Amino acid sequence: MILRIDHVSIAVRDGEKARRFFQQLMGAIAGAGAADEKMKYHWQIFSLGDMSRLELIHPTGPGSFLDGFLKEREGGVHHITLQTADIHRAKALLEAHAIPYFGFKEYGDFWKELFIHPRDAFGVLIQIAEFNADDFLDESVKFPVDRKWEISPTGSGCRLTVAHPGGGKTVTELTRDEATALAAELNGLR
Repeated sequence: MILRIDHVSIAVRDGEKARRFFQQLMGAIAGAGAADEKMKYHWQIFSLGDMSRLELIHPTGPGSFLDGFLKEREGGVHHITLQTADIHRAKALLEAHAIPYFGFKEYGDFWKELFIHPRDAFGVLIQIAEFNADDFLDESVKFPVDRKWEISPTGSGCRLTVAHPGGGKTVTELTRDEATALAAELNGLR
């Protein structure tokens, strides 16, 4: 049912301060983000390294849904988002096991979600969502649609960069012997 953990969402009072911390100190690369006027908050996805992501969420004014969460703290982990290939299948599985959920919404083919309350998920707010992870990443951390790998030489072999099915790309270094063995295996597929 679950493909992977997509991101950890961190709620903060000061979005700009948190953005600077994660971008300038940790090297995070900003991806998609937007304000939700109805719920009075802003969200922003960030990529870290090859495959790690986090989301920063912060209130945009009084009456934000985050007010209670941030009442006595500067920030903290708000929820984790798990990616699924089929939100309806995930929903049916939860129902079949009598696990309550809330907030089921479909935003066209772009994003479909539901939430499991912390009291039903061992103290963690869980968001399960169906989406294309690359839609939320900066162009610098993903491959063009028509490309899935890239090879570049290094002093002792090569660097192999591969598109990850969860969005983004991952990098591994291969020695000359490992690269030769990989090429031989690939040639054997012909």
